[in-house]
Amino acid sequence: MTFDLPDSLILNTALSVSGLTDYIRLLLEQDQQLRQVWVTGEVSSANPHRSGLFFTLQDTDRTAGIKCVVWNSQLPKLAQMPVPGEQIIILGSIRVYPQRGEYQLSVWQTLPAGVGLQALRYQQLKNRLLAEGLFDPQRKRSLPIHPQTIAVVTSPTAAAWGDIQKTLKQRYPGLHVLFSPATVQGEQAPESIVKAIERVKNDGRAEVLILSRGGGAVEELACFNDERVVRSLACCSIPIITGIGHQRDESLADLVADACVHTPTAAAEVVVPALSELYAEHRGRVVILHEAVDDFRENAEKKLQVLRNRLRRLRLDRQVQQEVEKLSWKRRQLVQVTMGRSQQATQHLELLRQKLASLDPKAVLQRGYAVVRREDGAIARSAAELAVGEDLLIQLGQGGVKVKVMELTNRQDAKDAES
Repeated sequence: MTFDLPDSLILNTALSVSGLTDYIRLLLEQDQQLRQVWVTGEVSSANPHRSGLFFTLQDTDRTAGIKCVVWNSQLPKLAQMPVPGEQIIILGSIRVYPQRGEYQLSVWQTLPAGVGLQALRYQQLKNRLLAEGLFDPQRKRSLPIHPQTIAVVTSPTAAAWGDIQKTLKQRYPGLHVLFSPATVQGEQAPESIVKAIERVKNDGRAEVLILSRGGGAVEELACFNDERVVRSLACCSIPIITGIGHQRDESLADLVADACVHTPTAAAEVVVPALSELYAEHRGRVVILHEAVDDFRENAEKKLQVLRNRLRRLRLDRQVQQEVEKLSWKRRQLVQVTMGRSQQATQHLELLRQKLASLDPKAVLQRGYAVVRREDGAIARSAAELAVGEDLLIQLGQGGVKVKVMELTNRQDAKDAES
């Protein structure tokens, strides 16, 4: 079969090999999806070279394959080295090589298949949250020592809830437990956990919160690596402890929580003390206190004995006795002087009394004299002062009499005597 085509048409439409190759290269290398593409498959061969590692990635049913290369500069950055027979996920870009008319995948990163992509996303989110400071130890709060009310967020049908209840009841009877149910597995789990935490915050009674679930596969625990859950824990005003049943890797929820353990039972054991342990600690403190008191008393007695010995050496008791004797002697002296002066004062007082008695007008009256007083009480000293008919009062040694002047005698003589 032949085609009759004009020569001009052939010349105008024909491409060189390089032109066709360049066109294909532009199509492939400029395609946005192919410039950063994830590809999963099985490594069928791997050939180290001085410039890098060359290998082929093919489907498990071997229906298709693609050549790949990891340059030496990128090899140390790989999370998973390509090994023949292993399933991996590759991140790379398509490159065309005109000399051979081939294309291959230039690899930037390789991850284990299955959980590889999830692990990458986990690491990227972890790095971003770490840069924001959500995992800093300085922002973590200490759990209350003796909480009276705690909250638990988990599935109501999970064994974790039963384990927590049993442990709390055994360790701290009478504790008030608030249960905020949540779905802890599946696509609805992150939103459910966030709402359960919000309920506890809005209630405001809980002093500490337990976020928990039992063990499970990595994909079953994915909700605890969800950004919504992590940020909800970071913003919670209540101290949080996680008890998620896994031990291989920490979840992002564990990293952001104030404390984390690997099982629900362990979370309940950490969040409250055991009353039996508290009693034992109390008894231990009582014993230590008694020992301290005994030691203090013994030390005090030893110090007192040392002071007693020092007093004996200083003979202060003899000095005190000498001072007492001096005081006693001075007291006797003071008593003697005081008694002597008292006797002198008594004698002088007696002399004054006798002298006063001798001057007492009543004593004169007792000897037969009388005192004549006028009506105004003045003493009549001369007859010249008196008048006939004037009443007088005569005071005798014993009593007195009232008289009336009947006659005045020697009145002039009295006046002369008076003058």
